[in-house]
Amino acid sequence: MPRLRQVSRDDAHPFAKTIYKALFGDRDPVKEPGTETGTPGNWWTVFAVVPDAFDHAVAGFQFYRSPNRKLSPKLRELGQTRAGWARGSQFVYSQHCKASRGVGLSEAQIAAIPAWQTATCFSEIERAVLAYTDDLVLGGGRVPDGTFAVLKKHLSDEEILELTYTTALYDFHATISKALRLEYDDVDDRIVEVGSPKGGDVMRMVDR
Repeated sequence: MPRLRQVSRDDAHPFAKTIYKALFGDRDPVKEPGTETGTPGNWWTVFAVVPDAFDHAVAGFQFYRSPNRKLSPKLRELGQTRAGWARGSQFVYSQHCKASRGVGLSEAQIAAIPAWQTATCFSEIERAVLAYTDDLVLGGGRVPDGTFAVLKKHLSDEEILELTYTTALYDFHATISKALRLEYDDVDDRIVEVGSPKGGDVMRMVDR
């Protein structure tokens, strides 16, 4: 279960009710969870706890899906999908694998995103976008000049800013989903102590 309470359809603010209707029909998503893509749908019901946060987040989705965007949807989805994988969010990664398919990325490209560094199915700009995503998510924004030079070779300043904003936005969503245990990120941490069969002392073993 999510770590925060969920907002039912009856208690949601007007804009959330509109989104609930589009995603869940006449169901109360708290009592009857589930979306068309198979997720529980609790991202929406938890974000609705703070109406302004809900509205702000949805505005971010509307931003990157707007017809006013100059960045190629394929490059956008490469960044979003890789951000989910790099941040370790099953939810963001899984959803954007689907979205990548929807904008025309091949099955081979989608399958290669986790190991893009050794893949041969990406173009120069696609590899630069994937490298830039790693620099944003794993490197905290520390981007080598060589990576940025390839972006500048292929993309306008407007496209690079859109790529940066959207990729960082999905690093943000991936982090929040994990922290609040939303959707597919509602999982126990796998890093736990593994007990010794006989209660052995590891230091005694090392000292031998």
